[in-house]
Amino acid sequence: MDQAITRRMTWVDRLCADRSALAALAIFLISTATILGAWFFEFVLKFPPCELCLEERLPYHVVIPLSLLLTIAAFVQAPQKILTVGFVAVIVAVLCGAALGIYHAGVEWHFWAGPTACTGSLNNLNTGGSILSQLQSINVVRCDEAAWRFLGISLAGYNVLICLAMAAVAFYGMMTSRNAS
Repeated sequence: MDQAITRRMTWVDRLCADRSALAALAIFLISTATILGAWFFEFVLKFPPCELCLEERLPYHVVIPLSLLLTIAAFVQAPQKILTVGFVAVIVAVLCGAALGIYHAGVEWHFWAGPTACTGSLNNLNTGGSILSQLQSINVVRCDEAAWRFLGISLAGYNVLICLAMAAVAFYGMMTSRNAS
C-alpha cells in the first residue's frame, strides 16, 4: 500500500515539476469550469443563452480536449514541436473566443449592431395566421441585453477575461516547453 501512495506522489510530483504539463492542465481545468458554469447558468438558474452565447462556447469545444491531450503529451515528455503546435492552437482558439466575447459585449453595450437573428425588431407579422399565434411561437433570446451582470461586467465580458487568461497560460506553457529542450 505504501508503494501505491509513493507512486501517486511521484505522479503528482512529476506533473508539478513539468511546467508545460501544469499549464496545459490549468487550461483544461479553467475551460472545463467555464463550460460547466455556462451550463449552470443555463440549466439551473434558467438563463437561456442567446445565439452569440452559443457561438462563444465553440472555442471551448476545441480547447477542452486539446488541453487534455497537451497535458498527457507534456506528461509523457512528447517532442517540443508537438507541444508548441498544441499551445499555439490553444492560443488561437482562445483568442477567437475573446474576439467573440468582445463582439458580444459590444453588442450588449450597443457599441455596434449584433446579428439580426437576436437583436432586430420583429417585422413582417402580416405573413399569415393571427398575430397572437405568431408572437406566441417566437422565442428569441436577445443578444443585445445582458441577462446577468456582476460588477458591471456581463457573462460575455467575463468570457473575454477568461479567454485572455487562458491565452497567457498557454503562452507560458509554450515558452516553458521551449526552454525545457
